[in-house]
Amino acid sequence: MSAKPPPGPAQSDAAQDPDQFLEQMDQELTGWNDLAERLERALHNDELLLYAQPIESLRERGTYPIAETLVRLREEEAAMLPPGAFLPVFEHCGMMPELDRWVIQHVIQALAKGTRVPRFSINISAQTLGDAGFSFALAKDLEAAGVSPDALVFEIDETDLLARPDAAARFSAAVKSIGCRLLFDGFGRRSVSFEPLKTLRVDYVKVDGVIIRKLPSSDVARSKLNAISRVGEVIGVGVIGECVEDENVIGLLKTAGVGFAQGFGIAAPQAIEGFGTSS
Repeated sequence: MSAKPPPGPAQSDAAQDPDQFLEQMDQELTGWNDLAERLERALHNDELLLYAQPIESLRERGTYPIAETLVRLREEEAAMLPPGAFLPVFEHCGMMPELDRWVIQHVIQALAKGTRVPRFSINISAQTLGDAGFSFALAKDLEAAGVSPDALVFEIDETDLLARPDAAARFSAAVKSIGCRLLFDGFGRRSVSFEPLKTLRVDYVKVDGVIIRKLPSSDVARSKLNAISRVGEVIGVGVIGECVEDENVIGLLKTAGVGFAQGFGIAAPQAIEGFGTSS
């Protein structure tokens, strides 16, 4: 009987199972041993913070019809993590639907108390697009809080739309049937296709920040923006320029007929409590 071979060197990164390797890297970055358990605790103990960034109307400067909801983890600053660095960990653990549900419930609570901004947009993950029970729970939460469905705008990223068109179509139909609004984010990042805007009854599109940043120096970017703006006007879709940083870009957006703008040149994100009617 041959002897058991001696233990060899530690398994190299290349030889590891990819999922195992990614989880190990997530653990090293966050300092969390049990990722799923730590995320569950963050959700159940309300260790997450909601911020929102206003979106300004360029036709009525100084008015903010929408604010985009952003989520932070209280631990991020202590762990020297950039904002949103924990989101890929939620995604890796398959827990994005739970996070999205948490965000929605807390936004509904804020709306029920009264806010100066009439609508909040909420980014929806690719995992949530396939959540069959999402719309039922959403309708129940809205009714229980006495909040109008029209006060919620759900953002679907163009990448997720292209990767999961059937799931995106089902999700869109479900939330539109309740009375919520729909926004496509990152529009024009890859190829500009206007057909989904009409078939899915989209209310808003956000022109991708790569296009917006190039407006001062690129004829191609300005032409693309003009085309999006013209189509938006014809089919009744509001166009939002994201990543707006200065008045020069705001002027170019207005020249193109874009109705809304978002970015640090408009307003920085602030805690969602700051949007209350009493502040």
